[in-house]
Amino acid sequence: MIKVDCRTDRDWLQAALAALRYDGLCVVEGVLAGDMLVEIRKAMYRARDAIHAEAGADRLRAAGELGVLRIMLRFEPIFFRLLELPQLQAIVDATVSDTAVLHLQNGFILPSFESGAAPKVFQNSFHRDFPRYLNGYLASVNALFAIDAFSPSNGATYVVPGSHQQAEPPPAGHVTRSQVAVTCDAGSMLVFDSTLWHAAGTNTSGRDRLAINHQFTRSWIKQQIDYVRALGEEVILRQPPRTQQLLGYYTRVVTSLDEYYRPEERRLYRKGQG
Repeated sequence: MIKVDCRTDRDWLQAALAALRYDGLCVVEGVLAGDMLVEIRKAMYRARDAIHAEAGADRLRAAGELGVLRIMLRFEPIFFRLLELPQLQAIVDATVSDTAVLHLQNGFILPSFESGAAPKVFQNSFHRDFPRYLNGYLASVNALFAIDAFSPSNGATYVVPGSHQQAEPPPAGHVTRSQVAVTCDAGSMLVFDSTLWHAAGTNTSGRDRLAINHQFTRSWIKQQIDYVRALGEEVILRQPPRTQQLLGYYTRVVTSLDEYYRPEERRLYRKGQG
């Protein structure tokens, strides 16, 4: 597994892209500083409480998810800042183009369990986040931020290097032999091809393990969350233009003749979507 440090390696982006192409993943170290990690950690727990209050713990439990936080942007503005990080934008631009959109931003507060007691759910079963093979065409990429350091004991993500861009899933035996736990410091960004087979590990550390996953797709792929509607136009327009693009503000679908016949600079979509 290739690791590059964006603080000291001037060619980190080229090295990361090469690893992404050949192994399906790369760890970029030093993306988030300590003070921002402290802020994010606190904000994730506040967002969790707000989500539980709105959706109800019973509904979340019935969904079969383990500590997943959706639409955190609606509750805590600090999560917009992740979309402004130059390292993240550089990866997105070089893979799924500068007109890509945010498919999802999900927080994870992975609880600790006694050995063997963790429930079996989708996220800790091997899966692909983009379950389609498009003849090698890269349509989706993930950027998973380690808010806490990742280790085998706290539920580090397991990956199967080289399993990306394959028409068929890898045999179970190959997964067992080839799976690797991604270990990294807090503040690192795990970048991976969304067709890579991966799974959350089991947290037996005695404390929560926090992470935030982003998935970015080509602009013509429908988002999992309609962030423009979920957050509201007023909130979207307070963000930098690039963040507006990532949130899908310029990939909206026309709903009336008035919207269709607007001058080009006022349209709901932009030309040349990648």
